[in-house]
Amino acid sequence: MDGLSWIEQAPDAVARTAPPVRMGILSDLQDFAASAMGRVENALDESIAAAESEGCPPRLAEAMRYTVFPGGARIRPRLSLAVAWACGDDDPRAAAGAGASIELMHCASLVHDDLPCFDDADRRRGKPTVHLAYGEPLAVLVGDALIVMAFETLVRCVSRKPRRLGALVSIVGRSTGASGGITAGQAWECEPVIETALYHRAKTGSLFAAATMAGAAAAGASPHAWSSLGGMIGEAYQVADDIRDVAGNPELLGKPVGRDEALMRPSACRELGLKGAVAKLNGLVEAAIASIPECPRATELRLLIRREASRFLPEDIIRLAA
Repeated sequence: MDGLSWIEQAPDAVARTAPPVRMGILSDLQDFAASAMGRVENALDESIAAAESEGCPPRLAEAMRYTVFPGGARIRPRLSLAVAWACGDDDPRAAAGAGASIELMHCASLVHDDLPCFDDADRRRGKPTVHLAYGEPLAVLVGDALIVMAFETLVRCVSRKPRRLGALVSIVGRSTGASGGITAGQAWECEPVIETALYHRAKTGSLFAAATMAGAAAAGASPHAWSSLGGMIGEAYQVADDIRDVAGNPELLGKPVGRDEALMRPSACRELGLKGAVAKLNGLVEAAIASIPECPRATELRLLIRREASRFLPEDIIRLAA
């Protein structure tokens, strides 16, 4: 998905419920979307290239690049850039670095999540998972290396605004830690009893919350007011993922379906049924949009979030749940 498709391809149902858009706002959105994906990809390529320097074992370097490129929709870093843009984006390099750091953490979590000791998945983003392509030991090391790289990226890209670095390191660190971060989310799968909402907030919501908070912090705004937006978008995305795991097309998704049921993992569909899960998704999206703090481009950001969320589920699944 290219940057412009983020704002141009909204389903009719969303277009009917969205407020009218002034042409000036639409032009601003198009300008932002046209550059956002390129900024993300450039920041990620810079990070990988820095790690590929002399001293990095060749197969590790190859496996890291295999993991990060080509990427998926890059939802988290684009969200981070969108919040920075809405807040004024006075240091575009810092915002791009913050988004890239979040994406590197996400890529690391996918490598570990796919390992035989967890999901034992064979496909990711339409190609063999890292442990199948490079072996399980190297896959573990790739995930570890990308986690370290995320912090290195922050240090390199936020050098012109050093006072913002501490907040950004803390945000990214908490989003990956054992207390509510993605490590906790993975660990909940090892517990005998799991609360679905708590699991979702840790496994998926934490990185989305980090994305919105990091975008604000990179632009010099207070990050705390942006946590709810990211958390709710993340929970909505996880609910959508649960729905796709039940009713999605594996060829289009680029990964297997039916894993939640096979592994007896918590799922919004198992808890609420397909129709109930879709209703919960819609409620979370509306709550997320309502939570956007006042900022210079709040109107534009509300439209971006609505149109991005409209792509979480294909129309055939929405019709199936009706």
